[in-house]
Amino acid sequence: MNKRAASPARQPTDWQTPAMQRRVRRRYAAERRFRAMGVAAVFVSAAFLIYLLATMIGQGASGFTETRLALPLDLRGHVVVSPAQLSGPTADLALAGAGLENAVDAAADRAFPTQGGEALLSDGAWLRVRDAIKRDPHLLSAPITLDVPVATDIDMAYKGEGNRESEAAVAALGPHLSRGLNVNFFTGADATDPTRAGIWGALKGSLLTMVVTLALAFPIGVLSALYLEEYAPRNRWTDLIEVSINNLAAVPSIIFGLLGLAVFLGTFHMPRSGAIVGGLTLALMTMPVIVIAGRNAITAVPPSIRDAARALGASPIQVVFHHVLPLALPGILTGTIIGMARALGETAPLLMIGMRAFIAAPPGRLTDPATVLPVQIFLWSDDVQTGFVEKTSAAIIVLLVVLLTMNGLAIYLRNRFETRWK
Repeated sequence: MNKRAASPARQPTDWQTPAMQRRVRRRYAAERRFRAMGVAAVFVSAAFLIYLLATMIGQGASGFTETRLALPLDLRGHVVVSPAQLSGPTADLALAGAGLENAVDAAADRAFPTQGGEALLSDGAWLRVRDAIKRDPHLLSAPITLDVPVATDIDMAYKGEGNRESEAAVAALGPHLSRGLNVNFFTGADATDPTRAGIWGALKGSLLTMVVTLALAFPIGVLSALYLEEYAPRNRWTDLIEVSINNLAAVPSIIFGLLGLAVFLGTFHMPRSGAIVGGLTLALMTMPVIVIAGRNAITAVPPSIRDAARALGASPIQVVFHHVLPLALPGILTGTIIGMARALGETAPLLMIGMRAFIAAPPGRLTDPATVLPVQIFLWSDDVQTGFVEKTSAAIIVLLVVLLTMNGLAIYLRNRFETRWK
C-alpha cells in the first residue's frame, strides 16, 4: 500500500510583511469605527433624553407656580355668618350661601375698576378667601388684604406667554402681582379652569388602582411561578401554559382593555371608571410579567439549596417557602416593581374601560369614579386652553418622578438583597 505523501509543514505567519500589516491596520480601523459608533449612539440617546427633559422642565416648571393678586377686602356687612356655622362641618355651605363669591368679585371691582375688576380673578379666588376665613373667622370683621389666584390669561401673561391685552393689564397691576408655589396643583382635582386644576385626584386614583393591581397580580403571579417551577409535571399541558404566559406578556395593552370592557363591565356590570375595574384590568396585564420574573428568580436558586434542605429533613413545602422563596424574593420584587411601573404608565386599557371621565373630586373608595395620571395628562393635552399646556408638562414631570422612583427602588432591592452564587 502506497503511503500518502506527507503534507508540507505549515510555515509560521510573518506579521511583518506588507500584506499582513495592511490586514492588522484594517482590523484596528474597524475596531475604532465600531467603538466610535457605540459612543455616538450613546451621545445621541443622551441628547434626545436631555432634550426631552429640558423641554418638559422648561414648559412644566411654571405649572408648579401661580400668579397671585393682592386683593383688599372689607367683608363687614357683606358676608354675615355666625361663629357656630364656621366651626361646624357646614362652614363651606354657610359661606357660599352668605354670598362670599359675590362679595369677593365686588371687592375686585372696587379695587381695580380700570383693569377689569372681577375678570382679573380666577374662578377659585373666592375659595381661597373661604379657606382663609375658616382658619381665622376674625377676617370677617376687619379690612384685610389677601393674595388670591388670578385668571388664566393674567397668569400666563405674568409668566411671559400672554397676549397684548393681558400683558397691558399685568403692567398696570404692577406691584399688586406676585408669584408663588401652586399648592392647589398638588392637592386639587381636575377642573375646567387651568388655575384650579390639580393632580391629586388623578394621583390618588393611580394609587388606588395600583393597590388593586398589586393585591391581585403579586400573590397569584408568585404562586403560579412556584407551581410551574417546583411542582408542575413536564408535559404538553405545562408547555402550553408556559407558551401562553410568554405570549400574554407581549400582547398589546389595549387588548387587556378590551378584555376588561367585555368581562368586568359587560358581564359582571362592575362600576364604570372605578379604580377597582382599572386595577383588575392592569392586574391581568401585569401578572404574566410577574410570573416570568418569578420563574427566572426561582430558577437562579442553586439546586444544592434544595438538596441540603431535603437532607436535613425538610418537607417539599418547607423547601419551597423556607429556602427557595426567600432567596428568590429579591428578583421577584424587582420584576414586580418594573411590571407595576409599566402598569402605572398605561393609558390605552384604562381608556377602554371609561377612566377618561371628568373627575372633579378625588375618589374616596375603590368603587368611586376615578382617573389615573397618564389619562389625566392625555385629557389635558387635548384641551384647547393655553393654561393646560404647562399643567400637562408639570403632570408629566410628576409621572416621570414617580416612575424613576419605582425603577430606582427596583435597582436598590436588586443590589441590596442580591445573592451571588459561587
